[in-house]
Amino acid sequence: MSNWEPDVLGDGYEQLTIPLGTDPDDEGDVAATLVRYQPEAVTERTGRAVLYVHGFTDYFFQKHLAEHFAAQGYAFFALDLRKCGRSLRQGQTAHYVSDLSLYDTELDEAVRLVREDTGNGDVLLVAHSTGGLVLPLWLDSRRRRGTPVPGVAGVILNSPWFDLQGPSYFRSVGTVAVDAVGRVRSRSVVPTGLSEAYGASLHADRGGEWHYNLDWKPLGGFPVTFGWLRAVRRGHAQLHRGLDIGVPALILRSKKTYFSPGYDPRVDTADAVLDVKQIARWAGCLGDRTTIVPIEGARHDVFLSSEEPRAKAFDEVDMWLEWLHAHATAAAD
Repeated sequence: MSNWEPDVLGDGYEQLTIPLGTDPDDEGDVAATLVRYQPEAVTERTGRAVLYVHGFTDYFFQKHLAEHFAAQGYAFFALDLRKCGRSLRQGQTAHYVSDLSLYDTELDEAVRLVREDTGNGDVLLVAHSTGGLVLPLWLDSRRRRGTPVPGVAGVILNSPWFDLQGPSYFRSVGTVAVDAVGRVRSRSVVPTGLSEAYGASLHADRGGEWHYNLDWKPLGGFPVTFGWLRAVRRGHAQLHRGLDIGVPALILRSKKTYFSPGYDPRVDTADAVLDVKQIARWAGCLGDRTTIVPIEGARHDVFLSSEEPRAKAFDEVDMWLEWLHAHATAAAD
């Protein structure tokens, strides 16, 4: 029997620790955390579930996202990956992994638990930013090994991190340097820090709309280490060579990018973290039917945008899900 406990998000939310054993990156024992939403007033169940995966300097706190999917009849689950959010332990380097494939272990187990909890129905995978890179790599890897992830019906990627933003030399000479340094000094911090602009646009203490734990999601982000960035760049290279995730995907992104060293009102209506042109460029590398929708006025996390673009994003999700279900029904006939 799984030992679910009350979650920090309050009524209706529970969490389950997934032990992962000894960290291959030598930071003690690691664990992931599965969160589920079980509202008192249960919408008629469809037998479908959502599994959400966060990005870098992030964890699951978006209650309105869980509530939206629950209203559509989905059982909602979210995963805090190892060393992230609820899963971060004393003495560990936040979000650090030397290889993105290490996440395969908790992703496999999370899907197993979700399907066990919901009667082995279909699972919709939803991921944001770095999670939007991790999930496709995992799905492709499992297919290449001849063991596709069971029950996955589709994927929704929210501003996925498909390439390294910034000047072109970051992606050429810079990546060579990251690879070299990341091999020998993996936990050394990349000297270029992250801007607080995006975090300041979100958090209620800085005039934003959202309340979340700043120890788990600091305004200026966690330090970026060379070893972690090396793993990400290797993941980007795999994506650029072409993947086969095996299911249709919806990609949501902002219509424009605006980078700023500090808060500027223009950050509220643009992606202040990633280059949206890169998302559009590499979306075709997922290997199955892909729909990409730019959302006017959206932030980096389109579901944390202001009310109008956020509503537009949810409308797009609902329309795509209607198509996905019809497509699956037609394919089964």
